[in-house]
Amino acid sequence: MSPKEGRSTMLTRLGRRLTRHSAAVLISALLALLGLGAYGAGAQNDLDLSRWDAPGTESVAAAEVLREEFGTGNPNLALLVTARGGDVDAPATVAAARALATEVGALPMVTDVTSYWSGGSQALRSADGSRALILARLEGNATDTRDELADLSPHLTRDTPELTVQVGGQEEISRQVGEQARADFLRAEALVLPGVILLLILLYRRTVAALLTVAVGVFAVLGTLAGLRALAQFTEVSTFAANLALVLGLGLGIDYSLFMISRYREERHAGHPQRDAAILATSAAGRTVLFSGITVAVSLTALLVFPFFFLSSFAYAGVLVVATSVAGALLFLPAALARWGRRVERTGPTADRGLWGRAARTAMRRPVLTGAAVLGVLLLAASPLLGVTFGLPDERTLPEGTSSRTTSEIVHAEFPAEPTDTIQVVLREAPDTQDTPDASDASDTSAYAAELSRVSGIFQVHAPTGTYRDGSRTGEPEQSGLTSPKGGIRLAVVPTQEVMYGDVPALVEEIRSIDAPAPALVGGYPAETSDFRTVLLDRLPYAVAIIIVATYLILFLMTGSLLLPAKATVLNLLSLSVMFGCLVWIFQDGHLSGLLGFTPTGSIEPSIPVLMFCVAYGLSMDYEVFMLSRIKEEYERTGDTEGAVAAGIRRSAPLITAAAAILALSFLAYATGGVVFLKELGVGTAVTILVDATLIRVVLLPVSMRLAGRANWWAPGPLRRLHRRIGLSEAPAPARASQPEILPREYV
Repeated sequence: MSPKEGRSTMLTRLGRRLTRHSAAVLISALLALLGLGAYGAGAQNDLDLSRWDAPGTESVAAAEVLREEFGTGNPNLALLVTARGGDVDAPATVAAARALATEVGALPMVTDVTSYWSGGSQALRSADGSRALILARLEGNATDTRDELADLSPHLTRDTPELTVQVGGQEEISRQVGEQARADFLRAEALVLPGVILLLILLYRRTVAALLTVAVGVFAVLGTLAGLRALAQFTEVSTFAANLALVLGLGLGIDYSLFMISRYREERHAGHPQRDAAILATSAAGRTVLFSGITVAVSLTALLVFPFFFLSSFAYAGVLVVATSVAGALLFLPAALARWGRRVERTGPTADRGLWGRAARTAMRRPVLTGAAVLGVLLLAASPLLGVTFGLPDERTLPEGTSSRTTSEIVHAEFPAEPTDTIQVVLREAPDTQDTPDASDASDTSAYAAELSRVSGIFQVHAPTGTYRDGSRTGEPEQSGLTSPKGGIRLAVVPTQEVMYGDVPALVEEIRSIDAPAPALVGGYPAETSDFRTVLLDRLPYAVAIIIVATYLILFLMTGSLLLPAKATVLNLLSLSVMFGCLVWIFQDGHLSGLLGFTPTGSIEPSIPVLMFCVAYGLSMDYEVFMLSRIKEEYERTGDTEGAVAAGIRRSAPLITAAAAILALSFLAYATGGVVFLKELGVGTAVTILVDATLIRVVLLPVSMRLAGRANWWAPGPLRRLHRRIGLSEAPAPARASQPEILPREYV
């Protein structure tokens, strides 16, 4: 059936226009590619860095009060000072250290400085007296402070006759994480592109086909980077979104191109002229590409339910990636195929792809036994998930030897407390009185500070009435800056080193549960990260519900079935369970840590698995859409469910496997990087993609469809009529005289 004989659809009409004006389309595409590349190249300079805070939470409110009323906040810069003579109290060391503290206080963006030599706090002195700390606060957003630190850090790192200075603190750690992520981005670019081009040449046996496919992927990456840069002019966009743009843009662009070019080859093998084959590929495969794109976009859009621009940036990147990938596949490729299609076609004898059909029929012949065996393997792989422990990020996110990590490790090993992670408690006046905390009896504040100091994991508490440890007042000098001009009181609760590597949210909750003499706000870095985790986990069910409901509706519109979308959801959740089991086994428990080059922490930071859930769910449903579209096409042609499953898998599984291998390679490039978060994203997503494209789609999908039989296609009468009105379905495919070639035997 030629395009003229078939029914006219929107995609058919689009294909006709694109192929008729192919030269103009290709010139426009080239100009767009150059323009997007020029603009998108500067995206990293306009993107922002983020902190671990959750808008609207108690810790953020405490930070605002500290800044506005006390002129202070979290000490986010730490200078580790080592006395060359071994004694931080030696006169020469004291003079040099005080001069350094004065120098730091005069630096731009520094609002306050505290040091061992100005207050004498034992929390700022190492156990052996050879090292001490200078703490400072850089005021400003994350991007500005880390830009400033890029110049300050080398300047402050020094080695003089009196002392050695190393730079650390949360802002320096975060700055170096950002720098490492950018380096990982460039490394991934250098690794992925050559490898992908080589794989595509081996796959297609045609260099032109490989280059056209890569061109769509590159267009998606550059278009996404340009879109992110444009968005950054109006809202905050995280620098980490660029990492996702690279791997997902290249992956989806290649996925969609593979299916378009393969469908073109099928139509040419069936005897259609070159231009007609391009139009038919646009009509048939294009509809599946649209469904797939919508599915991936919906999955990533669910990240917008989280009030963190770190995660919402990935939603922006996901939507842009889908839009540019679909545009490249549906606008550029049809014109290119009409122009250069003969250089894309495979010559020589048609390869037998019966392996995939035989595998599906074998699975369906003994569905219970085969399904149970594969299900058992997947559940075993997912079982480590039962022992998951969520934790907070620390310096071990960075590779060993990174300067800020080394500084933090020295502080952890040699200092009794963690002063950079001080929990700030602010006492304010009650809303129904004019009384302020300092107007009340000082004994109330003293008793409250003493009670806080008794909490397990607290080294000491600084209050206006003195310093408290284990419920008793110490002989340490009192700190200044603990009262505000408005009468508010600030208590600095310093945790021990051990507790900061333990259950920090539990510590914060225990502090918040203690009755205060006035309304209290608990803030500081530990409270901010704890609130971030709480909000993240509270919003997670909404994101999951949005993804599942939206993708269920999309699959219903495609298939007209109630059962197939439900089975797809279960199978996707099964593959995601394997991914999370892999994360726990590798990154929490530390298996393969030597091979992958990271330090296990015994816990998983939850925001990255949430991101991975949205990405991997969309990609898994992406393959589901491709496979079900071919199965449904065969079923509409023959009415035989089992035969349609075998034929649909035979035609789609080779492509899905090839696409999955290329996409997995793209994600695995981040396993070579230095940031643990990106390693998790790369390894976990790659495992999910490969498991989903093989065991799930080639075994469990046909098994489940064989067991369900005709019930696969069932829907109540009203829903069937609804689907006929608004659903999108393939036109019945014409019978073909011979099996179309997609992949050579040696690559399937």
